[in-house]
Amino acid sequence: MPALSPELKKKIEEVLPKYPNKQAATLPALHLVHDAHRSVSPEAIREIAQILELRPAEVYDTMTFYGFFREPDNPMGKDRVWVCRSISCALRGGEELLAGLCDKWSMHPGETSPDGRVSLEYAECLGVCEGAPCVLVNDECYPNQTVDSVAKLVSK
Repeated sequence: MPALSPELKKKIEEVLPKYPNKQAATLPALHLVHDAHRSVSPEAIREIAQILELRPAEVYDTMTFYGFFREPDNPMGKDRVWVCRSISCALRGGEELLAGLCDKWSMHPGETSPDGRVSLEYAECLGVCEGAPCVLVNDECYPNQTVDSVAKLVSK
């Protein structure tokens, strides 16, 4: 059984003209699959490689170079929360915010809650130093956060 639906394969093929060669579309293809499945399986890697005319190892190397992508044994939750650990955020409570979220959700950075609701990560810098501590929830950045405010963001 194919890992990628015909629709997902079509989306990958549609991004190809935007790049100078098929290999350059590896990262966008991985993002499309990860967004759809919340992880990238070995089967999906093989199918991406076939579309891009690459070896599966080349796709896997790209995937594992970045900390963004999850494998099927540790899929991403519905919401992904990144807590900034830059010096600005650390000085304004970022480390305490991360520890508080770990306690609140009974998990560690890099894990997903048992109910699949939230994945907790740390980021080295989100670039919102004036709003420290900040978090990125999915694709939205939120400055001046507390444990309670972050919990409300993911409970929407």
